[in-house]
Amino acid sequence: MAAMFASAPRGEATAPAADTRLYELRVYYAAPGKLEALHARFRNHTLKLFEKHGLSNGGYFVPAGDNPQRKLVYWITAPSKAARDKSFADFLQDPQWKAVVAETEKDGKLVERIESTFLQLTDYSPPVKLERADPPRVFELRTYTATPGNLGALNDRFRNHTLKLFTRHGITNIAYWNLLPDQPKADRMLIYLLAHKSIEAARKSFEAFRNDPDWIAARKASEEKAGGSLTEPKGGVVSEFLLPTDYSPLR
Repeated sequence: MAAMFASAPRGEATAPAADTRLYELRVYYAAPGKLEALHARFRNHTLKLFEKHGLSNGGYFVPAGDNPQRKLVYWITAPSKAARDKSFADFLQDPQWKAVVAETEKDGKLVERIESTFLQLTDYSPPVKLERADPPRVFELRTYTATPGNLGALNDRFRNHTLKLFTRHGITNIAYWNLLPDQPKADRMLIYLLAHKSIEAARKSFEAFRNDPDWIAARKASEEKAGGSLTEPKGGVVSEFLLPTDYSPLR
């Protein structure tokens, strides 16, 4: 019986528990002239009310440079999809939230459209740490669409090669996700987030990465095994540079 409760030998770190939480990536498109008001509502009210109802805040971002679509990109987490659905329903019915909406939208709605994607961390993703760097970093959200039947091979290449090579070239791995089932292209999509010191630093790092002989060899071997590219030739890799908002827990 005692052996059942024996602690790990001294000097041996126990493996961290897998992060099985639901991640929800949300993209808001603000109404014309309303983006700053939307930021104010998140800063002053929404984040606190999310936490009140069991939704944990992740990173909050806007596109680097021009933002003609008036986008706000963020993620929240919950223990499960069922927990998320209950928490979000409770949040929407909270009298405090209803009062905030009534006050902030008395001159019109703040949001034109919302996109939502439900995600789960891959087994090779680093633990997601909400660190606030000073000065704030530049983030890069990358979305890959695998060729049919090759998401597993794409994940294998990231697991065994890409993350290590990114680190070698000064790129910080933040999180790697696949989609929960029963969503469009759930069997073909990989979404991940990187951090850089600047956009220029990102470009230099990626140039060095692409010219690294180890990457060239890993890519060649994986594509030969799969019989072609692991990502769709057109639109299979989409990259967007993001800047954290002043209220983002991750900066």
